[in-house]
Amino acid sequence: MVHSLQEWFKREIVVHERALMRFITRVWPNRDEAEDIRQEAYIKVYEAAANARPVAAKSFLFTVTRHLMADRIRRGRIVSIELKEDLESLCVLVDELSAEQRVGAREEFSRLAQAFETLPAVCRDVVWLRKVESLSQKDVARRLGVPARTVEKRVARGVRLLARAVFGEPTARQPESTSESEGAESDHG
Repeated sequence: MVHSLQEWFKREIVVHERALMRFITRVWPNRDEAEDIRQEAYIKVYEAAANARPVAAKSFLFTVTRHLMADRIRRGRIVSIELKEDLESLCVLVDELSAEQRVGAREEFSRLAQAFETLPAVCRDVVWLRKVESLSQKDVARRLGVPARTVEKRVARGVRLLARAVFGEPTARQPESTSESEGAESDHG
């Protein structure tokens, strides 16, 4: 049993180490603690898996990690403005957040989700893989069978369209031209 648990852990959890470390170092302000957080998350996931294996191992790993970081913030009692913003980006509700802030965050998330659904499918897929699953540009290109330059253009176009949908049309920029849209898709190669 222990041997199969160790194999499962290597196969389903450790393979995400690079993505997990990128996530932790992007969110956590003290890079010196990133490895400690990773190890603590590994221990929690391993102990939980000894009882019952999670169905979505990667999601479980990242959820455990977010909860660990939130717990560390709560225990710290001294919350800087930067850390509070990071806590909000972790989607963790904290007693200090007002009802208005929670409603505002839900509304903003709803607008983003609606905008994401309206993206052209090719942009939506690329944005999801790059920004949510944190895959490299090269990995996304390989997975979708398109050149890396196409991935870059589709991400830029998708993010631009999301920003316009969520925050409104920027006044300093001209609307996206048809030729730019077609040019972004012409690199199918």
